Formats: sequence, structure tokens, C-alpha cells
Amino acid sequence: MPLIAFTGPRFLAEETLRLTLARRGLSVRELPWLAGEEVTAQELTPHLSPGLFGDGGVVVDLAGAKPDKALLELLAAAPVTVAVLDESPAATRLKVYEARGEVMPTPGPARPGDVTGWVVARAKAMKLSLNRDAAAYLAEVFGLDLAGIAGELTKLQLLDGTMDRERVAAVVGREPPGDSFAMLGAATAGQPGEAVMQLRRLIASGEDPFRLLGAVVWQYSLVARCVALTLQEGRVNETTAAQRLGIKPYPAKKALEVARRLSEPRIRAHLGRILDADLAMKRGLDPAVTLERLLVQLSL
Repeated sequence: MPLIAFTGPRFLAEETLRLTLARRGLSVRELPWLAGEEVTAQELTPHLSPGLFGDGGVVVDLAGAKPDKALLELLAAAPVTVAVLDESPAATRLKVYEARGEVMPTPGPARPGDVTGWVVARAKAMKLSLNRDAAAYLAEVFGLDLAGIAGELTKLQLLDGTMDRERVAAVVGREPPGDSFAMLGAATAGQPGEAVMQLRRLIASGEDPFRLLGAVVWQYSLVARCVALTLQEGRVNETTAAQRLGIKPYPAKKALEVARRLSEPRIRAHLGRILDADLAMKRGLDPAVTLERLLVQLSL
């Protein structure tokens, strides 16, 4: 089938596209690559006929493009190899790919929490001795930037021996970005040093202190609602909390972790301290210092 659709996270889909075409004797470097506004019948037609020296082909990148069914049918009917890069195809496009061509999905981590496992598997495939803690560091630093992680793993291949977190961090040279849930969790667990460190990382990465306070207000409102929920229904899991509160499971899980450490009087006291911090920042006190003081108060 000359039409091949590559789906999934962009970096992985493009990587699979290059490898697949190479196995079929086609070099991506030598093929025309059309993307975005270039993906029109007028632009594509000259590339959809066999060349003088063989099959030929074209790469069609649908990022930023708006292909209709007629255009997809044109691609499917081409006598040359048409490699379509389509990260998340709509159902109508997927049906055309399945009916008229071949679909090559490239599964990858769907959320930041899944990245560590992906790093471990990729490092193993590269025969790189990377322990799980080091993989977690890369996941914390890069999140869903899989291309960035792959680049660092390639660099690490030049080194010998086991790669632990400290060694990998020295090579990568980047601090993990702060995590507002981790910041709040550390504060309520009585770990002000960890909470302040997370805050400073967030601010260093460009987060606005007023937005961070807004995040604290939002997260603490979830925590307060989780405390109320557990008082009403006893111990609840993240699925139940998410359904009751109308939120996604991940924030429900994080809010529950904090809520389980707090009583009703303590949550009321914390809400009062958050209100005081909000007023102090609006009156012109130093936002970063005010937030640090708030985190220390929340850890008491």
C-alpha cells in the first residue's frame, strides 16, 4: 500500500517514519516534504507520479494543515509512496488511512507520569546502563519533550559505566522545574525546605508569583473539598473524589494526598493564611518573600 500514516507523539512518529521509509529503500532527505499550507492538491500533484528512476514518494506533514476527504483520496490513489505524519488523526481521516492505506501508530507516554517508564525502556534498547532514579530525573527535567530526552540519552551513550541520577544531572546540567503540587505537598507534610526549593525552581523557570498563588488557592480549594468529602464519606479513592468534585483523576489524587494529612481546624487555619498572603501581595509586599513565608506557615 503506497499510503502510510504515522500517528502518535510527533517525535516518535517522525522517528518511525524515517526508519520505515529507510527499510523500504527511501531516504527522507531525498523526498519532498510538504507541511502546513503547502498541503494542497496543487502543491502535491507534481510529487504524486513515479520518477524516471523508480517509485518516488512524498512526505506529507499534516501539522497546521486542513486536509479534506478529496485531498486524502488523492493521496490514497497515488502510485508512489505517500508517508503521512498525523499525530492525532480525526476519526474520518483514520478511516481513510485504514481503508486505503496502512496505519503505523507509535505509542508513547500520554502524561508526564508515564515518561519515566518510557525513558527506562528506551535506555535499555540503546544498551545504556541507566537506573530508574536517573530516568526519573530526565522525566522531571524534560516532561513530555521526548526529543530532548532522546538527545540526552545519545550524549550519555558516549560515557562508560552505570548512569545514576547524580551523574546524569551533572551531564545534563539542568534543574528539574518546580512542581506546584509537590510544593504544596511538602509544605503540608512539614517540609518547608523542600517546599521553598520547589517554589524557587518555579519562579526561576519564569512562573509569575501571582499565578503561583492562584495555583495554591485552586489546589487548596481542592484539598479543602477533599477534606470535607472524607469527613462525609470516610476514606475515598482518587476515582471517587474525581467524580464527586468534577475534576480529573490526577489532581484528585494529589489533593487527596494532602487532605489526608489535614484536619478540619487545620485546613481552616491554612485557608486564612492563604488569604493573608493574597492581601499582602496585593498591597505591594515582595511576592516571592510572601510566598516563601506562606509555605513555611503551611508547614507548621
